Amino acid sequence: MTTSRLLSPAPAPPRPPAPPRTAAARTGAACLALTAVLTVLVILPWSPLLSFDRDVVQALHGSAVAEPGLTHVNRVLTDWVWDPWTMRLLAAAATVWLWWRGERLLAVWVAAASVLSAAVQQSLKAVAGRERPQWPDPVDSAQYAAFPSGHAMSAVVTCGLLLWLARRYGVRGPAWAAGVLLAAVSVAGVGFTRLYLGVHWPSDVVAGWLLGAAVVALTAVSYQWAVLSRQR
Repeated sequence: MTTSRLLSPAPAPPRPPAPPRTAAARTGAACLALTAVLTVLVILPWSPLLSFDRDVVQALHGSAVAEPGLTHVNRVLTDWVWDPWTMRLLAAAATVWLWWRGERLLAVWVAAASVLSAAVQQSLKAVAGRERPQWPDPVDSAQYAAFPSGHAMSAVVTCGLLLWLARRYGVRGPAWAAGVLLAAVSVAGVGFTRLYLGVHWPSDVVAGWLLGAAVVALTAVSYQWAVLSRQR
């Protein structure tokens, strides 16, 4: 009995969880792949997607026209609270704070992610060249092409970067939960305002969310690689 126990193979140790940078890399790659698929469907164009987009914005536009008070609230939120320039100012403030603390490399990474986000969204807008919804009685207006939503992408990038920094600096407990809730409300809220005001299609917003998530994930991965390279 003792001999058989000694000769029997030991149970395999549990596989360790994937390193955070590996999980982030996979998340970023998945978001990029989904964005590519969505971009192809928009450019083709794919009728089921266009039909869904049209049904959603038509239903919301009817409410926006009938409820001017609610429309005004949405305009304030989208033009001031969740405007891309508001998001960029928050990212700039985080960059200055990191630089002041001596985290020069991290400050550069955050600033570069914010700039890259703006460059990617404008480039994809030029490639897709998608027109925004047109209304005989518009409640708001917007510039540039529709796909992807710059508001949605900027919100995801800034909120994601701030959460990433908060986690790196040890924010936990109620403060972390409050930050996650605020970020979720901001990301979902800005997407809704763009649809409610009739200046974007649903697929524009989804593409903005996906691209923003990809930028945040790849920023985190590349920063870890840069730190490891400097240590070596």
